[in-house]
Amino acid sequence: MFETGRFVLHLLRDDQFELIHRLGFVSGRARDKLAGIAHRPGTLGVPVLDDCYAHFECSVVNVMDTGSSTCFLGDVVAVGHGAAERPAGNVMTAAYFRANMPPPWRSEYEALLRTAQAYAAERSRDIRPVVWRDLQQR
Repeated sequence: MFETGRFVLHLLRDDQFELIHRLGFVSGRARDKLAGIAHRPGTLGVPVLDDCYAHFECSVVNVMDTGSSTCFLGDVVAVGHGAAERPAGNVMTAAYFRANMPPPWRSEYEALLRTAQAYAAERSRDIRPVVWRDLQQR
């Protein structure tokens, strides 16, 4: 995202556990995560998964460094859905995934989560909240 200024957000179906495991449990630095997964270049040239509930292609309009992570604000440029005209199933949510992931993955997931939380804790800093005044009062 830093280099290209573009990203895609995919909504996956609630039956796509294997895809989440393949894409979300390893770093893309370790291997080409999309190898063998059907995808195509989207409108912005980002890889769009053929088999998803929906996708949103975005141009980065702002970036916020939180100390432990980076948040990207995107302008949605293109919206689409997977190869099926009417996707089957429901949209996968994080809560649904955590509650229904295959039991053999749980220890791996929890270990990855602990590592991510420790990484974030080491890099976090106090963030002073700013209260925004109503712009009409100026």
